[in-house]
Amino acid sequence: MAYNILILGASYGSLLGTKFLMAGHDVTLVCRQATAGLINTEGTEVRIKLRGEDAHRSVFSKDLPGKLNAKAPEHVDPADYDLVGLAMQEPQYSNHTIRMLMVKIAEARIPCLSIMNMPPLPYLGRIPGIDISKAEIASSNPAVWERFDPSLMTLCSPDPQAFRPPEEKPNVLHVGLPTNFKAAAFSDAGHNSMLKKLAEDIDAVRLEGNDVPVKLRIHDSLFVPLAKWSMLLTGNYRCVRGDNPIPIRDAVHSNLSASQSIYAHVDGIARQLGADPSDQVPFDKYAKAAEGLLKPSSVARAIAAGAPEVERVDKLVQLIGQSLGMDNDAVNETVATVDRCLAENRQASV
Repeated sequence: MAYNILILGASYGSLLGTKFLMAGHDVTLVCRQATAGLINTEGTEVRIKLRGEDAHRSVFSKDLPGKLNAKAPEHVDPADYDLVGLAMQEPQYSNHTIRMLMVKIAEARIPCLSIMNMPPLPYLGRIPGIDISKAEIASSNPAVWERFDPSLMTLCSPDPQAFRPPEEKPNVLHVGLPTNFKAAAFSDAGHNSMLKKLAEDIDAVRLEGNDVPVKLRIHDSLFVPLAKWSMLLTGNYRCVRGDNPIPIRDAVHSNLSASQSIYAHVDGIARQLGADPSDQVPFDKYAKAAEGLLKPSSVARAIAAGAPEVERVDKLVQLIGQSLGMDNDAVNETVATVDRCLAENRQASV
């Protein structure tokens, strides 16, 4: 059985979409009209390195068994789809046409799989220890999520690292770190059967007889995707230096003991909420992976480019930690730096 999958976001979302297309499922990417026209004419290109190979391979959507198309948000009927992937940056959901589409998705009660760094508020609502009234302060627009049933929302840790090469067309994505998407299960057994089928189909894909990295892994624990929080607070948000961001590698390895302390603190927040140590990624494994992350994080690059808003996982973790009596000076310093840089960007845009 082939599923019909809607993915909001044609940049990072094209990686997840390509995995579904390779597995024989159909995908619609939601994006700007100009990008949609480009994708519908030329398809997408995802560059990924297979294990044991030195060079990246280009995977073209036009060569894959699944069918791809792209649409502007106002042209989408959610009722046509079995699953929705949420792959935009969290502030983008405040755009009027995206908000209207989100209302339709919520009313159609289509299960949603988020691959955002910022967990959607309905997903956080599935975790008993989180006070949503405090957590929503970190959200760009909490009203976007009001109509969603938490039982229809799950979160997938966006561990693979990928970016659009700035010199290329917007239908090209380069995968720098081809790790796995790790999703928490839905509340509904039928929706979990769909996720399991998608994961199995992705596992079965071969490219010229070779296994293809970036799998979809399904976990019973709600806390597995939260393992990304430690990585984001230790690396990604500490890249922020105004208009001079530093690589993730430097943010982590310039002071490894400080990085390990931050990582342990954020892991501790997740454990206080109910996570098991087996839900989390050991610091040494993350630090090793960070050695190869030679570019600033996407959030740092966005701030350097003048963005007035970004996903605020840093602030979310700070607020949840404080609500649990787990304040941390290093986290507070990171949040203050991001606050200051965003305030400067907003002032400059006036």
